[in-house]
Parts: sequence; C-alpha cells; structure tokens
Amino acid sequence: MIGFIKKDLLMIKSNIKTLCIIMFVYIFLAYQGQMDFSFILPFMSVIIMISTFAYDSYNKWDAYACCLPNGKQNSVKAKYIATLLLIIMTTIIMMIITIVISYVYQNKIDINAVLESIVVTLGSTIFLQSIMYPPIYKFGVEKARIGIFVIVFGIAIIGSFLYKYIDFKSISSSLAFLNDYGIIIIPIILVITLYISYKISETIYLKKEY
Repeated sequence: MIGFIKKDLLMIKSNIKTLCIIMFVYIFLAYQGQMDFSFILPFMSVIIMISTFAYDSYNKWDAYACCLPNGKQNSVKAKYIATLLLIIMTTIIMMIITIVISYVYQNKIDINAVLESIVVTLGSTIFLQSIMYPPIYKFGVEKARIGIFVIVFGIAIIGSFLYKYIDFKSISSSLAFLNDYGIIIIPIILVITLYISYKISETIYLKKEY
C-alpha cells in the first residue's frame, strides 16, 4: 500500500514547481490585500493528481497492478489516500501563509475565519475529488473530463435558472443551523461522500480487465 502511495506522489514531483509558483503568486496577491486565493493550491493539487491517471494509462500501470496481490484494491485506495494527503498538506501550507499574512497585514488573527476557510477549502476540494474519480475510473481521463465539464456546465445553467425563480431566503433561513453545527455536519457529509465515491471507483476498477 505504501509503495502505491509513494508511486502516485513521485509521479507529481515534476509538478511541484507549478504549485510553488502558484503559492508565491498567492502570497503576493494576498499580501497586497487584493483577493483570498487560499483555495487555489488545494484545488490545483486535485487537478495535478488527476494527471496521474494519464501517466498510469500511458505506462500500462493498470495491467501491472493486476499481477500484484490485492493490486487493484490497493491501487484505488492509494490514489484516494495520496490525493487526500496532498490536499491536506497544501491546505495546511496555505492556512499558515494566510495566518502569517493576516497578522502582518492586519495585526490580528481571526481564528473563526481561519477554521471556516479550512472547512470550506477541504470540503470543496474533497467533494471535487469525490465526483471526479468514479467517472475517470469508468471512462478514462479524457472522456471523463468532457463529461464532467458538461455536467458542471449543466449544473451552472440549472442553478442560474433556479436562482431566478426560487426564493432562496426562506431556504437559507431554514438552513441557519449550519452556522452553529456546520463545522461538525460538513466533515461527516464529506467522509460519507468520499467513502461512497471510493467504493464506486473500486467496484468499477475491479470489474475492468487489462
């Protein structure tokens, strides 16, 4: 299992420079007080991990994994764990930078804002991982990207339509409890969503023949 995780992390080694460049751009813009880009690095870490699927396909990794003991199961599990590790590491880095910049720029640290930012960043990136990985395992990287783009575009159109004709004030008031319990509820939902995503991906991958 550890070897599988190392394999995925080593494959993105060449992309570390890209993440560093993004991080320095964020530091500059955040220090200038122009915008909060704390979610960019974790988001990019998911996109970079998705590229490992293409590397696996090009190097015929899937056929090799089939020959190893529990190779398929460990391959899927390692992909999810490696992605989570990268998301958590980049989130921690960005939060540390945010705290330092906030203290230097504003001479104070808003702990509640930092915690909310961590929950939102982890939530959005883990949710992105959860919805993208099963289609990638099913259709491959290229086809899955097109399908996901169509789905996201369709959701955006439906969302804009609903926003125009539905009164969200009553809905938002009924969801006010999230302000008090969201920091507990959201992680639970994310764990369930990620687990379901993992099981779907595992089922798809185990049925494939290479």
